[in-house]
Amino acid sequence: MKKILALVIFLFALIFGIVLVQNSIENKGSLFTKTPTATINNHKFNLKVAKTAKEKEVGLSETKSLSADNGMFFSFDKPDYYSFWMKNMNFPIDIIFIKDNTIVTIYGNAKPPQNSNENIPIYQPKDLSDGVIEINSGLSSKYGFTQGDKVKFENL
Repeated sequence: MKKILALVIFLFALIFGIVLVQNSIENKGSLFTKTPTATINNHKFNLKVAKTAKEKEVGLSETKSLSADNGMFFSFDKPDYYSFWMKNMNFPIDIIFIKDNTIVTIYGNAKPPQNSNENIPIYQPKDLSDGVIEINSGLSSKYGFTQGDKVKFENL
């Protein structure tokens, strides 16, 4: 009887461990790190956070594609007119400028240049911003995001 109980406990612990590791792999983080998220109009996005100057410079340019529920977040210490461009990008995106957890400007369907001779547009907010979220092109329109919408961040 003791051997059966020990076997059941062992199998339970093994299954629990597999589930933890699998969730960690899916979230691309450690077992105890929660994924940063942003929620706009009840639509939640898992965020990769650009923290360093180099990460902010590279942004999503080394990314081949982005799933519909993922994005990148750029945070700044003080509000300003931060500039973004599509240099070396592989796909179009929506660029959402935020100040104090409120959308101030949205550039939908910002497209990468077709070739190296094409001028690269510079995207700046219409008002000061202290953060930017980049998501797949068309999602802002699809979900009806507009200036003034609130953004709820978690686990940043």
